[in-house]
Amino acid sequence: MKKYTLKLNELDTLVQDVIREFPSGVVILKGDLASGKTTFVKAIVKELGYEEDVTSPTFSLQQCYGDNIFHYDIYNHGIEHFISLGMLEELDKKGLHFIEWGDDKLEAILKSAWIDTMTINIEKISDEAREYTVCIL
Repeated sequence: MKKYTLKLNELDTLVQDVIREFPSGVVILKGDLASGKTTFVKAIVKELGYEEDVTSPTFSLQQCYGDNIFHYDIYNHGIEHFISLGMLEELDKKGLHFIEWGDDKLEAILKSAWIDTMTINIEKISDEAREYTVCIL
């Protein structure tokens, strides 16, 4: 487990570490509303050289950037809906899969399926700073 306390304009440090240490698998993003989950995905997409506009997939469930960055949001429908749509199969695709609002149940499912998983818990310290707790399961 690693902890980072960063201002939003310092996010590159964490982004580069994640890309280097975890080039493929599922990243579960946890944190309160407006903690910076989508902001983190924006920083990853930018660092990897994609120019696509990153938005939260709250209503669409999934956004794709390039051929290997996948962004999901299960806030509105929960993990059961995600599973019922067959979305777990999407997680087998090579690349980085970012899931906003994942929980312990999702972690257990991914672990039992032997899917490489990282969790990032984001805690808002101030409008400009966050604490990121990173753990590879």
